[in-house]
Amino acid sequence: MNASELHQLLGAYVLGGLDPADSQRFEAHLADCADCRTELAELESLPALLDALPVPDAVALTGSARPGVAPEPASSVPRRVLDELAARRRKLRRRWAAVVGAVAAACLALGVAAAPLLSRPPAPDASYSVQSGNGLQFSIDLARKTWGTELAVNGSKLPLDGTLSLWIRDRDGGEDRACAWTATPSGRVKVMGATPLQLASIASLELRDETQHAVAVITVP
Repeated sequence: MNASELHQLLGAYVLGGLDPADSQRFEAHLADCADCRTELAELESLPALLDALPVPDAVALTGSARPGVAPEPASSVPRRVLDELAARRRKLRRRWAAVVGAVAAACLALGVAAAPLLSRPPAPDASYSVQSGNGLQFSIDLARKTWGTELAVNGSKLPLDGTLSLWIRDRDGGEDRACAWTATPSGRVKVMGATPLQLASIASLELRDETQHAVAVITVP
């Protein structure tokens, strides 16, 4: 097989259509033929491009299109190579259809299962509540943070006038005001507060009215 004949194998080599013996001969030819090496570098993306085309279009690109005559593949691209490309495209299409279908089903199942969970706030690290004889109800959720403790306050039947405040007493006797708010006409409130004290350092929580009288006290064990 002379150099010209070996050069004709370039297309089949790119498409993986050579048998092992011809492939070895062509690779030996490549070592001595700069033109084939250059052309091979330019055609390296050809298999991917052909895979992206419908098979009839790929066949048309390899032959001379004449009106009314089915295109014939070029001698450097055997029919069996094109048949192999068609089989590979069908197999790839089925594989991707299965993968996409499985992913879509998984996403749908995850969305249905996760939606109620995503709508829920994170569980607090500790929760405390107190209720007095006059109907006052006061609860606090505490969440550990790297900077201290976050507090979610929820109350009803609270004092209707003045400014109310939540005070945190630590185990060493110190105090810190976590939040304050103006009393509401309904006696209900939901507010957020924060303290630099870590949860383990909190000894008690006190709801105070405008005169700093303790309206409700929660002792933290």
